[in-house]
Amino acid sequence: MRDPYEVLEINKGAGKEEIQKAYRRLVKKYHPDQYRNHPLEKLAEEKMAEINAAYDYLMKNGAGDYYKGSGQSRGGGREYDDSFFQRIRMLISNGDYHTAEQLLDQSSTRTAEWYYLKGIIYQRKGWYGQALSHLQTAVNMEPGNAEYRSTLNAMNYDNRVYKERSSQYGGRDVDDLCTICQCLICTDCCCECMGSDFITCC
Repeated sequence: MRDPYEVLEINKGAGKEEIQKAYRRLVKKYHPDQYRNHPLEKLAEEKMAEINAAYDYLMKNGAGDYYKGSGQSRGGGREYDDSFFQRIRMLISNGDYHTAEQLLDQSSTRTAEWYYLKGIIYQRKGWYGQALSHLQTAVNMEPGNAEYRSTLNAMNYDNRVYKERSSQYGGRDVDDLCTICQCLICTDCCCECMGSDFITCC
């Protein structure tokens, strides 16, 4: 997770009252309801999820636990560099999924953030099965992370809607090639019966 103080745009060590004030200000600015049917709608949802995660973390744990937990790596005793994942997030935000994925694959650190970002890349590339699997792993590793949970829930919802719509057409894609061909042939036959021609080569 990105530095929660940075996310909430407040100084490190700020008190609860200042955290709450910053949270309310950012909610007014980024709440997704203000961006419905807007090109920035998805970005606002992601930003709001990050703000919620930062707020929840600071209100529950406080600054001491965050800095104590982020200073060590998961193994080997090396310093854990949070800026690595910040760079990956920036690459994803800029649409450079190839570089972001390459850097993730080169990393030996498989934290919840690693699985989350890998899942986001798969989602952006349209590989929804892999995306769901990685996002679920991230949530399982950090069940209290609101950002991970929110993204997974949104994907599951979209997946359900897609399946429901597909089932209305017998489980097939609406505009598959066979359906298109059948429509064209039927149209051509009807036109010929009425003395005209829809497909001139037939």
